[in-house]
Amino acid sequence: MVLSKTASQTDVSVHSTFASRYVRDALPRFRMPENSIPKEAAYQIINDELMLDGNPRLNLASFVTTWMEPECDKLIMAAINKNYVDMDEYPVTTELQNRCVNMIAHLFNAPLGESEAAVGVGTVGSSEAIMLAGLAFKRKWQNRRKAEGKPYDKPNIVTGANVQVCWEKFARYFEVELKEVKLRDGYYVMDPKKAVELVDENTICVAAILGSTLNGEFEDVKLLNDLLAEKNKKKGWDTPIHVDAASGGFIAPFLYPELEWDFRLPLVKSINVSGHKYGLVYAGIGWVIWRSKDDLPEELIFHINYLGADQPTFTLNFSKGSSQVIAQYYQLIRLGYEGYKNVMENCQENAMVLKRGLERTGRFDIVSKDNGVPLVAFSLKDRSRHDEFEVSDFLRRFGWIVPAYTMPPDAQHVTVLRVVIREDFSRTLAERLVMDVQKVLHELDSLPPKQPKVNGHPHHHRNGTIPKKSELETQRSVTDAWKKFVMAKKTTNIVC
Repeated sequence: MVLSKTASQTDVSVHSTFASRYVRDALPRFRMPENSIPKEAAYQIINDELMLDGNPRLNLASFVTTWMEPECDKLIMAAINKNYVDMDEYPVTTELQNRCVNMIAHLFNAPLGESEAAVGVGTVGSSEAIMLAGLAFKRKWQNRRKAEGKPYDKPNIVTGANVQVCWEKFARYFEVELKEVKLRDGYYVMDPKKAVELVDENTICVAAILGSTLNGEFEDVKLLNDLLAEKNKKKGWDTPIHVDAASGGFIAPFLYPELEWDFRLPLVKSINVSGHKYGLVYAGIGWVIWRSKDDLPEELIFHINYLGADQPTFTLNFSKGSSQVIAQYYQLIRLGYEGYKNVMENCQENAMVLKRGLERTGRFDIVSKDNGVPLVAFSLKDRSRHDEFEVSDFLRRFGWIVPAYTMPPDAQHVTVLRVVIREDFSRTLAERLVMDVQKVLHELDSLPPKQPKVNGHPHHHRNGTIPKKSELETQRSVTDAWKKFVMAKKTTNIVC
């Protein structure tokens, strides 16, 4: 006798995920659903929606690593459930973090003795690293001012207008005045001379950028150090330098080893670098290194013992995953100096392939420099018919995510497109991108130019009526709205 039963709503073992009612029925978007659903259905619902995201490999706006070796992926998954802060429970993970700090400190020429340990910490990206470095500078400055019996309520920091938004966050969150050196045509990084002119007795540090987000250019840290040392001597000050090497810290030691930008310069007291950029690790890891113990005030370090042992900690957050720390250690020992050098040279060569291809079109001015972060920033020579925002918009049809943005003051009239060359961006992709850019230019050339405004409206008839927009006109209006939005947000908010 054959026995059978009717499958209940919760018995989905014989149901296809796509045929189940859980995929067909709408789920609440902003409230937790009342009932559970099968794990297969939950996975499929989320996976289907995520397919609408862009392809990370084609996201040329971001500096963040989008590919790692399968062996490292395995290590990441094996450590996904480890809380990094539990140092007593996971002593090996803590040891690997300390090894990374020392390797990076030596890479940056920290003045360490043979058996001396470096001073630094792993962070959740360079933003947290910059917050910690800034707090150290602020506290050092305050302590010195208090000892001298002078006011300590108006600290300031000097940067270029090209800094990433995290510097504005630090200044606003921790009540430090941000004194920015404005840019100018053809010079899109901080001018060291103008920066030193802005320094006064309340300046906690000058922040130099090794690899500007806007065009990849390295700022002249050596000249800044020399000019600032001269002013310090004249005024009797001790104003230090912090180097934001988020993008360039894992590039300069391998491509430009003779370039003096790091702890070889006496006024450089701390350096941050993003492990998740050219440190070649997935998003979520940064590092900050101090020159010596004296440059990190002891009162900023907390000691806890409720996880099993005395643990010093200097971070803005508490719990975080261990995976990225382990991944960074993997890359450092897997690639070594030779491997990193090869990766950076390949990235630079592919950047030159893209640059030459764009130059051959005869349509672009190259804004980026050959020496610096491997990226290509470029702008249209003729913007009378179409602009960079339209080029960016049309490139998305081919899957490419290429940002268009305006420069900061006083160069905000300059608009550029930027392509970041990462490890997974091959020569073939560079050549393909040039071909697609040419297709976009050809398509834009076939379209009518932007219509001049009449009676205050770009499509206003003489009789005062506004005709219904065509599909092309609607698309153009969306592009124009996006351009205005980007200009209003300024360039400091672009993805990096």
